[in-house]
Amino acid sequence: MCGIVGILARGSEVSEQLLERATQSLAHRGPDDHGTVILRECLPEPLEVGLGNRRLAILDVSPLGHQPMEDSDTGNWLVHNGEIYNFREVRAKLEKDGVHFTSQSDTEVILKAYARWGEDCVAEFRGMFAFALWHAKRHRLLIARDPMGIKPLYYWRSDRHFAFASELRTLLGTGLVSRNLSPSGLLNYLSFGSVYEPDTLIDGVSVLPPGHLLTWERGDISIRRYWDLGGDGTGDAEAGANGALPSNESQIATLLDESVRMQLVSDVPVGVFLSGGIDSSSLVAILSRAGVRASTFSIVFRELDYSEAEHSRSVASLFKTDHHELPVSRDDALGAIPEALRAMDQPTIDGVNTYFVSQRTRASGVKVALSGLGGDEIFGGYGSFHAVPRMERYGQLWSHVPRVARKAASGAFEALAPANDQSRKLAALIRGNGNLVHPYFLSRMLFAPRTRAALTPSITSEAVCRADAPLRETLRRTEGMDAINRVSYLESRCYMLNTLLRDSDVMSMAHGLELRVPLIDHSLAQSVMAMPGSLKVGEAIPKHLLVHSLGGALPDSIVRRPKKGFILPFEHWMRDTLRREIESSLHRIEGGPLHGVVSSSASRKVWDGFMRGETSWSRPWSLFVLQRWCEQNLA
Repeated sequence: MCGIVGILARGSEVSEQLLERATQSLAHRGPDDHGTVILRECLPEPLEVGLGNRRLAILDVSPLGHQPMEDSDTGNWLVHNGEIYNFREVRAKLEKDGVHFTSQSDTEVILKAYARWGEDCVAEFRGMFAFALWHAKRHRLLIARDPMGIKPLYYWRSDRHFAFASELRTLLGTGLVSRNLSPSGLLNYLSFGSVYEPDTLIDGVSVLPPGHLLTWERGDISIRRYWDLGGDGTGDAEAGANGALPSNESQIATLLDESVRMQLVSDVPVGVFLSGGIDSSSLVAILSRAGVRASTFSIVFRELDYSEAEHSRSVASLFKTDHHELPVSRDDALGAIPEALRAMDQPTIDGVNTYFVSQRTRASGVKVALSGLGGDEIFGGYGSFHAVPRMERYGQLWSHVPRVARKAASGAFEALAPANDQSRKLAALIRGNGNLVHPYFLSRMLFAPRTRAALTPSITSEAVCRADAPLRETLRRTEGMDAINRVSYLESRCYMLNTLLRDSDVMSMAHGLELRVPLIDHSLAQSVMAMPGSLKVGEAIPKHLLVHSLGGALPDSIVRRPKKGFILPFEHWMRDTLRREIESSLHRIEGGPLHGVVSSSASRKVWDGFMRGETSWSRPWSLFVLQRWCEQNLA
């Protein structure tokens, strides 16, 4: 696990001081080692390539794993963030072909695999990764991102420069990138509480999408997709006479075991985040089945109202783990909020809890932790798997009603319905035609379209279209899927990708902690997506494909307990301890970086609506976080 950065300059120099400064900005991601290299190419036009790396040593912790790494046989250079879990298998395959290695690192495996197979090498890898490889003979840069988008990779280009980095703030710190807000990125953030890829909050900076490769050659860029979740035929498999695919649970059990086993690969100890819910408990059950005594870590609140200690303790006792409780208080959690806000690479309404868990886990001496993230998206654990298909049917009924009548009905509904977030979303569904405002996006929507427009009165309709374009493309890729698989794809490529995975990466790496997510190994996710949705949702047992694949290892007390995430009591705090700070921050919109972009008066209306109980805490919190992020990074 690392942080990477690169700067390419045509007809100019890459400053050693600039490259070193950019690399050091990622020190929290890799506190164990660092390195930089500047390559000077003699082409018709001078070209300099600067590569930097901050390393968190997990595999081959010796100096042989140092980056940037050169392949002495080809002259190619690589910087790599992440882990290739099956690197030993890939290495063995290359060694059979006569390839020789000098280290035990997965970074060298990427270099040698590229030398043998070219860009197709990514098809061999199972893991989480973002890497940049300089092809010396072709004077070409290749950057790649893992299939599920677990590791981030940002890039920016101008006529003379190309730059990439693991974090957006690193690109801002180069001084090459103008600190201008992206209108489409801002609209995305206000819609969903995070900026949806490939946009960012900064104009001109993009995210390389999951499962994609980007090549830069003599100033020209090309991007291609090499993998997608679902793929051809998703949801087309037929169920057997009894409503189940033959041996589907056995297949999932095999893939689960394989994924968890692979993700234990490490030269340092590995722990497990344990909440006592189905997903994290499943990881512990799988490890126990493999004969591994897991080291588990749980946050235990002294305030019993939001503590899950009894559930995590019962799982730890059942599977005889080496269990560690990390006790915290209300004041501990509140005290971490300013640090978490400073750690945000892009603003997000989530992430503070992940920052807190990561901070405490890393402080206990753990460098690598497994997380149950992704179980809800892949195995159908959210309420959206039931609600969105119903809303789709409802939207289809309204699609046959003339637009004028829909508009009138929407207005009447808003006038008569309670003034709350749910009513605003239903009104938007009535106004739409079932396609433009898809029910999934409504279910995840933070600010309904009219409120968003009031908050951003100066943003043009063209910017709205640009913000909606990635959503339309994501929705288009679900054509042919059944309703359940469509929700699974959208949850994975929208909420999980842009909120959960991004926050998990940034907040864990803020403490030099590597977080691994076995439930979204791309081979496992692909296999689950290939099964009909009817096999995933509908039984009384939640996430029954996952639960049944464990062969009854989880007791009913875990499987059937009400779903509860790790939630901090923000609503209470915002009315009490945090109230003055949030009100002060929202008042500063008028004279800060958001002046003229976000309406100060509309923001105060959102806050007033929260205080009256008409809107959830997440709406004013999102504006507070946005203002704080802009003050920290754009002022």
